[in-house]
Amino acid sequence: MSKTIIREIGALVSSFKEENLLILFGLHAPPELREISVIHEFAGEVPDEPLIEGGKIIWNDQEYSITAVGSAANKNLKELGHISIYFSEPNEHVLPGAVFVEPFAFPSLEVGKEIRFEK
Repeated sequence: MSKTIIREIGALVSSFKEENLLILFGLHAPPELREISVIHEFAGEVPDEPLIEGGKIIWNDQEYSITAVGSAANKNLKELGHISIYFSEPNEHVLPGAVFVEPFAFPSLEVGKEIRFEK
């Protein structure tokens, strides 16, 4: 299991709610991406592959099952703190940095709360 803490919620994050898309980025996100991202900080070491199909992403008490993981998602998460989470069915061609989860409900977000990645 790995854990990260929400440090900042960009002003435009809620505008992606209709698209069922949430963008996570680490503390070093460039300014132009901060306003559309949930900025977070890992608590401890990040495993090489925290995201696997069938694994879980948990926001507080909201649990999501991972249904698809893009080819670069684990690398991007480990190096940049970046992934794009889609609360929808996976497309035919999953983008490299994408992660698809179910249920298809946008989570509640709050600065200081944790996000857990479980296998």
